[in-house]
Amino acid sequence: MSPGPVQTPAPPEHQLPAQNLLKGVALGIVTVFIGATVAAAGKHLTSQVHISAIVFAQYAICLALALPALLRDGPRSLATRRPWVHLVRGISGCGCFYTYYLALKYISLADAALLRNTAPLVVPLIIFLWLGKRIPRASWLPLGLGFLGVLVVLRPGFSSVSVWHLVGFSSGVGLAISMVSTRVLAASEPENRILFYYFGISMLFALPFFLLNYQPVPLSALPWLVYIGAAMYFTFVLYTRAYSYVAASVLAPTSYFAVAFAGILDWWIWGYVPDRATLVGVLLIVGAGLLIVRPRGTLATD
Repeated sequence: MSPGPVQTPAPPEHQLPAQNLLKGVALGIVTVFIGATVAAAGKHLTSQVHISAIVFAQYAICLALALPALLRDGPRSLATRRPWVHLVRGISGCGCFYTYYLALKYISLADAALLRNTAPLVVPLIIFLWLGKRIPRASWLPLGLGFLGVLVVLRPGFSSVSVWHLVGFSSGVGLAISMVSTRVLAASEPENRILFYYFGISMLFALPFFLLNYQPVPLSALPWLVYIGAAMYFTFVLYTRAYSYVAASVLAPTSYFAVAFAGILDWWIWGYVPDRATLVGVLLIVGAGLLIVRPRGTLATD
C-alpha cells in the first residue's frame, strides 16, 4: 500500500551482497503484509465511519509521527523549490487512498488490491505524458498484457462488473502519479521534507471532505483508525529502508505479494473465493508488472 516510497540509491543487482538482498526483500514483503492488514482494517471500518474520516485520520497520525524528525532539523529544512510537485504528490496520494477505501466498501479486498497494484503498468504512461519520455518498445507487450488483465478483472458487459471496480482501478492511477512525482522530488529533496509535505498536503486535502461528511466516530472505531495511521507511517519507513539494501527493480515485484495477502485475508475474514476470470486477470497483471519493473528498457523503476 505504499504510495511511492522515497528511493535511496542501492548498488546494482549483480553487486548486491546476499545478506543485503535478503534484508531488502524481507523488508519489502513485511511492508506489503502490513499494508494488506491496513486495507483489511479499512474495509472493516467502511461500515462504521465515513471514508473521509479514515483518510483524514491516516494522514493526521502520519504527520504527527513525522513531526519530531522535522523539529530536529528546524524550519529551514522545509524550504522547497518544488511546491507544485509536492502538491501533485499530496493530492494524488490522498486520492489514491480515498478511492481505494471507497472501492473496498463495495468490492472484495482481493479485487481492490489487484486493481491498485496496476500502478507499475500506469507509471510508464504517466512518465510519457508528464516528462515526455518515450515508452521503450520492450514495454509495449507487458503493458498490453497488463491492461488485458484489467479488462478481464473488470469483465465489461458482464453482470458482475460495477463502477466500484473502476474506482479501484483509479486508485492505481493515483498511486502511479504519486510514484512518479516522488521520483521527481527525490532528485533534489530530502526524505523528511518529502514526507512532511506529502502528509500535510494530503491531510489538508482530506479535511474539507471530512468536515462536509462529518459523523461522530464510534469508540470501537478509534483503535482501528490509530492502527491504520501508525501502520501506514511505518510502511513508509520500512520501505525506504528496504531501498537502501536493494535496487528498485529487485524490490518492486514484492508489491505483488499484496494480492496474495489480500486474497488470504479476504478468504479468512469474509469468505471470498475469487472466480476463474479474476485468477486469469491476476496472472496477466502480475506477470506484466514483473516484466515492466525489470531493469532492461523499463520506465517503471527509473
